Amino acid sequence: MKVAIFGLGYVGFTAACCISSQGHHTVGVDVSDAKLADINSGIAPFQEPGLTELMQKALKDGLLSATKSPPEALSGADLAIVCVGTPSGPSGAHDMAHVADVSRQIAQAMLTLPDQRITVSFRSTMRPGSMRNLIAPIFRGVMGPDWRDRVELVYNPEFLREAQAIHDYFHPPKIVVGTWDGKPSAPMEELHKGVDAPTFLTHFEEAELTKFVDNSWHATKVAFANEIGRVCQRLGIDASAVHKIFVSDTKLNISSYYTRPGGAFGGSCLPKDVRALQFIATDAGINAPMLDSLLRSNEAHKNHQFDEVRRRLPNGGKVLLAGLAFKAGTDDLRESPNVDLARKLLENGYSLRIFDPNLEPVRLRGQNLGYAYSNLPTIDELLIPLAEADAESWDLIIVNNATGNALNLSDKPVMNTHTL
Repeated sequence: MKVAIFGLGYVGFTAACCISSQGHHTVGVDVSDAKLADINSGIAPFQEPGLTELMQKALKDGLLSATKSPPEALSGADLAIVCVGTPSGPSGAHDMAHVADVSRQIAQAMLTLPDQRITVSFRSTMRPGSMRNLIAPIFRGVMGPDWRDRVELVYNPEFLREAQAIHDYFHPPKIVVGTWDGKPSAPMEELHKGVDAPTFLTHFEEAELTKFVDNSWHATKVAFANEIGRVCQRLGIDASAVHKIFVSDTKLNISSYYTRPGGAFGGSCLPKDVRALQFIATDAGINAPMLDSLLRSNEAHKNHQFDEVRRRLPNGGKVLLAGLAFKAGTDDLRESPNVDLARKLLENGYSLRIFDPNLEPVRLRGQNLGYAYSNLPTIDELLIPLAEADAESWDLIIVNNATGNALNLSDKPVMNTHTL
């Protein structure tokens, strides 16, 4: 197939590289000239293990390109995949402006391709009803009452974990395909050919709610585990032993993933999707106190970890932060709890430096760039290389993730936030 992908952020660009590796001709569309120039010259727009190799092979084989022109990308395409951002709006609901804008662009481009039929699949997380009540009316308004003769709409959420995204693309926990009437879509079946995972074919609304349920559950597990971890720490109880007992129950406690007391949750999905599901529940008149408590509990855990630093260094000191990104191996700073910790340390007079080998501020793009500099405007001065991190004498080294594995930590004062 020829596949056009709108939005070359984390989800979109990863999908583009994986899809092209399957032999499909893939064209990415994005508004960033810098990102397009990087991709077309063989430079990945962000850090993700294995992604650069997939991208460069696809470019060499002529199966991957990037453009700013929707009509160019859509000409001759069998499938368009929309992966633009849906950030939190002021109310907590998702801001659907980018999704609406891209939907309109695709519909307008289809007017210039009168003999073409296409499937448009959306992966951006959106509240139930968005496909039927927001996106479909945009296509109808631009293309006219017979628009469904030429455009098939699909909702197909993604389930990628940062730092494991390529593996997760080809080995997802499930495939969810939502269509207008719950019937199969031939291009989506072709796209997922060879991917071994249970497939759920359903209506738009069930597919749209899936990511909210998944991400709110993941957020619930993290917040619950950290509340237990705080209690254990205060009472002098070994939280690791409690966790080992808890996860041994695979019949009732379900899974060990996200249940170990450690760092606060963050990143581009969990915080915004919890906010949006809170808004959905409130909008529907539903009282959901557990959901309402998740972000407060997460903020409490961030404060708890900063308080632990102050307990160890009550009069300030020289601190090294190992790991600033949301996850080791990536450069994603969006809503990273490690950024919050760094900001609090600076505001409270600590002498701070940061070691994170995957971060190059000049390479940051879009929301990631804005979040980094709005929260840490001196980030360029704070980052130091491995040699300096190992050579300096620190009052405390705060290890936030697996980035700390690169450091020589023997006989040094260390605080592991990811096991606290």
